[in-house]
Amino acid sequence: MGIDGDTLFVKDGYAWDGASGPCFNTKNSLVGTLVHDALYQLMRKGLLDRSFRKMVDWQFYKVLRKNGMGALRARTWYTCVRLFGKKSATDVQGRDIILSTD
Repeated sequence: MGIDGDTLFVKDGYAWDGASGPCFNTKNSLVGTLVHDALYQLMRKGLLDRSFRKMVDWQFYKVLRKNGMGALRARTWYTCVRLFGKKSATDVQGRDIILSTD
């Protein structure tokens, strides 16, 4: 995973859990949740400064809208990550563990 200007590169096979909480995944939310989860993981790992969290959350909103999510729903999701996302950007304990199916 890496960032180059305005492009986020995510390797094939990267796993993320999609929408969190009471939200549900839809076709127009998948890319946004991927981008948001990947960038939050970079913050948890210390590879992206946590001071970028507000910008990451705003990018989440923009990607949701670009992929066809309605303005009210996208704004609600943005508000939720602003209100409740801080722990997910900072809490490393128990996260980012890869379990093998081998």
